[in-house]
Amino acid sequence: MQILIGMIGIVLVLGVCYLVSSSRQQIKWKNIGLLLILQFLFGFVLLKTSVGTAVVGVFAKGFEQLLMFAGEGVNFVFAGIANKGQAPFFLNVLMPIVFISAIIGILRYIKILPFFMKWVGLGLSYLNGMGKLESYNGVASGILGQSEVFISFKKELALLSEKRLLSMSISAMSTVSMSIVGSYMALIEPRYVISALVLNLFGGFIISSLINPYELTSEEDQFSVADDKEQTFFQMLGEYILDGFHVAVTVAAMLIGFVAAIAMINAIFKGITGLTFQEILGYIFAPLAFLSGIPWHEAVDAGSLMATKLVTNEFVAMTELANGQWNFSQHTTAILSVFMVSFANFSSIGIISGAMKGLNEEKGNLVAKHGLKILFGATLVSFLSAMIAGILV
Repeated sequence: MQILIGMIGIVLVLGVCYLVSSSRQQIKWKNIGLLLILQFLFGFVLLKTSVGTAVVGVFAKGFEQLLMFAGEGVNFVFAGIANKGQAPFFLNVLMPIVFISAIIGILRYIKILPFFMKWVGLGLSYLNGMGKLESYNGVASGILGQSEVFISFKKELALLSEKRLLSMSISAMSTVSMSIVGSYMALIEPRYVISALVLNLFGGFIISSLINPYELTSEEDQFSVADDKEQTFFQMLGEYILDGFHVAVTVAAMLIGFVAAIAMINAIFKGITGLTFQEILGYIFAPLAFLSGIPWHEAVDAGSLMATKLVTNEFVAMTELANGQWNFSQHTTAILSVFMVSFANFSSIGIISGAMKGLNEEKGNLVAKHGLKILFGATLVSFLSAMIAGILV
């Protein structure tokens, strides 16, 4: 029964994508079928075995080390601003973007990043039927994060069409940054984090290919890498550092506005209905939680946590899940854990559009225009991954 319900859920998710597709005739069903098979294959290996745990752990530790280096610079400038023992989001999450941006600039300058962009994009594009840059973006988003990834191909942004930006934004919001994987692993089981990283990669390609299919000409599918050596090394480094700071500040401004607006909406709903917006979404999400493989007697509470993740962020939802006050079964905990490992929430609309605006205002406005559609697609990616996990665990 569990497998049947999960399969029904997957069919419904794909059916919804088909109904809202911008061009059903251009959907590449063969590639989507292949990506679904790969999702199940990798999901089985990661959820049923310990393969991959050590590798991802090494990557996570590497990024934690980078963040420690970034912390040295942040502490030098902002030492004493935060209360002892406190961890302000702006200082600990956004300011390290400046250092990550500098690393991206260096990797691009010495031609490592362009090489990676070319060959990873080429390899994945054969599987997913998408463009090389779209394929690169899916992998790079899971390494760099949904705001930093756009810095890595900022010179190509001006050439991208509205459709390509939409697909890239869905992929970016569907992933998480490798730099915070270690934090997730402190709250939920590492194997669920690892599984979600891989499932969401393929899921992002599947959902964006269904919602937003398009064809690229051979000319459009080429991305030229500008020769950064026209600048001196330190000119390049200064440019990327300032780009990173611009992105961080813009994202902070967007977050302030979005989080405040959501708090106001919750208060309005509470005053009118006696329920917050999140609580109402919990009842709406209950059927989707059930289709993910969660028993009905746990579906409303699970739906509430799913809604919390959507309205606030994954850290808030993971912390509530880790507190253990819900008494969920191990099966339900596994499904919820996989669902939570993504950036699909309302605040991310501000983060992605803000990051894009910091690099190219015109493209940032296009992303903001499709903000809800991007969130809708990324949320479906989370549900698709959760449903596959529900079948396998």
